[in-house]
Amino acid sequence: MATRVSYPVELKMKAIEMRLAEIPVKEVMDQLGIRNKTQIETWMRWYRKGELNRLEQPVGKQYSYGRGPEHTTELEKVKAENRFLKQQLDLPKKVQGTGKEVEAEVVIAWVESIRKEVTISEACAWLGIARATYYRWKTTCESKHPDPMVEKVAQLCTQHKFRYGYRKITALLRIEGPINHKRVQRIMQCEDLQCRVRMKKRKNMGQPAKPAEHLLKRKFYAEAPFQKLVTDITYLPFGNKMLYLSSILDLYNGEIVAYSIADKQDTSLVLDTLDQLPERTNMLLHSDQGSVYTSQVYQTVIKGKGITMSMSRKGTPADNAPIESFHSTLKSETFYLEDLRCTTTAIVEQTVRDYITYYNLIRIQAKLNNQSPINFRRLAA
Repeated sequence: MATRVSYPVELKMKAIEMRLAEIPVKEVMDQLGIRNKTQIETWMRWYRKGELNRLEQPVGKQYSYGRGPEHTTELEKVKAENRFLKQQLDLPKKVQGTGKEVEAEVVIAWVESIRKEVTISEACAWLGIARATYYRWKTTCESKHPDPMVEKVAQLCTQHKFRYGYRKITALLRIEGPINHKRVQRIMQCEDLQCRVRMKKRKNMGQPAKPAEHLLKRKFYAEAPFQKLVTDITYLPFGNKMLYLSSILDLYNGEIVAYSIADKQDTSLVLDTLDQLPERTNMLLHSDQGSVYTSQVYQTVIKGKGITMSMSRKGTPADNAPIESFHSTLKSETFYLEDLRCTTTAIVEQTVRDYITYYNLIRIQAKLNNQSPINFRRLAA
């Protein structure tokens, strides 16, 4: 454990003067032997706030040093003793005692009346009670007497038929006087006075079917074409209107074997893509748990084609990483690279079609021995 270092006041003032002269922190630390630059930052903050008394506080003392019963000079100590004697004379007799002789409500009222003059710790020392006792009494008394602000908040909420949230209720209350918005929010939450928000309208996506099991298990390789396929839908927000790309990728060589572009993300989009697949047996098609893939219509067509369906686990896009990576590559190497972020719908569609042709026929991949997907399939055959 590191030893805490206490620096003299003269050294602290010297560091402040050097920083005011715009001498770098590193040079100040080297010249004065200061270990940590945060020490200098703290001293400068105290200096700017006019809290030079804090430069004299010992190591480990908190920000209240110099404000409570501890005093830095003999004059301050004498002044504090005079205040103590004066308060002892002014205190009612029923407050002067301790234990059962002290009435909590009277103590709280008296302490609150002198809050601007002394700290609570000093007031409690004059009374001979602990701070914890004072706060316990205060909490008990506040629980006995209901907060009048609760009634005001409830009245305003009812008056405006619960159309206002805590911000507008706070604005109305501040017409009469200052009040913290957090207090209003807390009252409205505890008293169930929140704004009656509109009911959220949800689009009916049809009756979903039961999601399929995660059969792919992130084994993104295949020994033959059309053995394992992955599919997904991505947004194309680069034209006059939003377009959607549904594509199917073969894990054998990374080839895009089917794709469709439409302006609606519905079941017909994925069915159009599915219809482009050849008739094969023992084919595994993996997707996420999107509503179009879990729909009854899609699953019925999948079973009719004899395709085994696999789905990612919920909230786990990494289970479908290859097709996610392709969609990211497509956008990065076309729309972002060529700065086509605001163009026509026709250009967006043509850009996607041209890139998929380039991706399948020309673009080489290191994992395919620097061959394009189609060339790799042809050489392997």
